[in-house]
Amino acid sequence: MRLLPADLVPKGLALLNAGNAIAATIAAPLGSFLGAYVGWRGAFFMVVPLGLLALVWQWISLPALAPRRDRGTANVFTLLGRLHVALGMASILFFFMGQFALFTYLRPFLEQVTQLDIADLSAILLVMGLAGVAGTWCIGHLLNKRLFSILIVIPIIMALLAAGLVLFGAAPILVSLLLSAWGFFGTAAPVGWGTWLTRAMPDDAEAGGGLQVAVIQLAITAGAATGGFLFDAVGWWSTFALSAGLLCGSSLLAVAAWRVNRSIQP
Repeated sequence: MRLLPADLVPKGLALLNAGNAIAATIAAPLGSFLGAYVGWRGAFFMVVPLGLLALVWQWISLPALAPRRDRGTANVFTLLGRLHVALGMASILFFFMGQFALFTYLRPFLEQVTQLDIADLSAILLVMGLAGVAGTWCIGHLLNKRLFSILIVIPIIMALLAAGLVLFGAAPILVSLLLSAWGFFGTAAPVGWGTWLTRAMPDDAEAGGGLQVAVIQLAITAGAATGGFLFDAVGWWSTFALSAGLLCGSSLLAVAAWRVNRSIQP
């Protein structure tokens, strides 16, 4: 957020998130493939050299930035006292809970319900990643003029996709199409929330960014844990239904954040 001018931040975030999408394009099918042949321990161990390489690359390439001391909020939780920020963070919480309640359990769903083998499963994950790259590029070009529209509509679309997976989970072709759309919209959504952060808290972007990361990590953990409990206790469809409900809640909270933000703008 401090490396680029304000008008280029959406494109910068889109480029950054495109890297995440490309990584997911490679990592998800590769991890699934390797796990079938070298075991999960071997697949996990391969993260170690890649992490060290990423650390060295960041050390070399990122410029030194002095911390801002002249303005901003020292306590990140103070930011939640601003209604539009609290609503936005709540929408982020619901969105990532809904996304990862479903995404975490895609493999057992595809193996047990859609009944795909490891090659087909890896291919679907690859297509999802490629769709995510395309979605990040497309939506990144719309954020300057359609920010809240995107933040409101994407969760609704993903909720409909989750419902479609419940209805057509045994149809491989339809599942492939639905998951491709899920990758297109789901991978691009974080770009929108990153752009929202720079506009909602221009003087507190660093503190707000830390708060946003904490909210996302909490949401991923809570979504995966709750989804796993329902998956075992009730059935796979309940996890996907939970995802749809949380995503609808995210959209409603984004509407509320938009209305409050519009009322406080000069």
